[in-house]
Amino acid sequence: MCGASDGPDWWEALSPQMILPVGTQVVTRVTLPATAERAAMAAGAVGVIVKAPTDQTHAYRIQLVSGIEVSLKRDEFSIRKQDQQAGLSRGTACDEAVLRRGIILRVVVGSRAYGLARDESDTDRRGVYVPPAELHWSLFGVPEQIESDESQECYWEIGKFLVLALKANPNVLECLYSPMVEFTAPLGRELLDMREAFLSRLVYQTYNGYVLSQFHKLEQDLRSKGAVKWKHAMHLIRLLLSGITVLREGFVPVRVDEHRERLLAIRDGAVDWDEVNAWRLELHKEFDAAFAATKLPEQPDYARVDAFLIKVRREQV
Repeated sequence: MCGASDGPDWWEALSPQMILPVGTQVVTRVTLPATAERAAMAAGAVGVIVKAPTDQTHAYRIQLVSGIEVSLKRDEFSIRKQDQQAGLSRGTACDEAVLRRGIILRVVVGSRAYGLARDESDTDRRGVYVPPAELHWSLFGVPEQIESDESQECYWEIGKFLVLALKANPNVLECLYSPMVEFTAPLGRELLDMREAFLSRLVYQTYNGYVLSQFHKLEQDLRSKGAVKWKHAMHLIRLLLSGITVLREGFVPVRVDEHRERLLAIRDGAVDWDEVNAWRLELHKEFDAAFAATKLPEQPDYARVDAFLIKVRREQV
């Protein structure tokens, strides 16, 4: 995954292995045989879950619109919203090969871009693609991102990318400042040339949000498992270091050469958690001070970015 998305409604994103909550509207996938109380019912009946099982080996209790209750296994019904969306599946309209021809920027991110890679490290690529106008205008639309787990690639649709960058999403901003640029089309070069338009004081809010979320997860792991995920701890520190530089100097530092050995020691679990946490608290103070003194604008340059997006869309016509 790209790691940056607003996402659909939470119940539509549930894993097939998760238990659906009571109150979820569903549609039957199987014919319900006739009983003494009712006639046979074709697939497509609508109902609501009134009792959920403890695991996927047992059935759900579902109340149909008629008031009749039936027991169905998870593969015998679908979530109503997902069922209605199936006909609008992007896969019916978008050939990924066509979308990939619209890539305007491809960069390397992650450990190799940070300068933290080892021989066995993956090469993570991220970038931006521009869809053909007819697909963008169509009923089916285009995916917000195209990705491949096998090749560790992910490309955001241009509009989605710009919105995330304006919100100071760290993963997206790092794409604009990666020292390892593998490909740029003319529009990609123009995007890189205007990257300062995305930087604003919102960096302080967004980066802090990511850091706090990660810190709470680390604390939970410490309480429940007695250990933390050291790679996550390293990235928490790295993100704070990055945020401080953005606010002080007005660019996103991707390589971490100055702190490389100390960060690798954290990733290897060679640093005591108390020491890591002390560094975190020290960096928070620096982050606060950098925010108080920053010369970055209150907001990014929305007008400039909007004008760029309109130009991109027009060029596809």
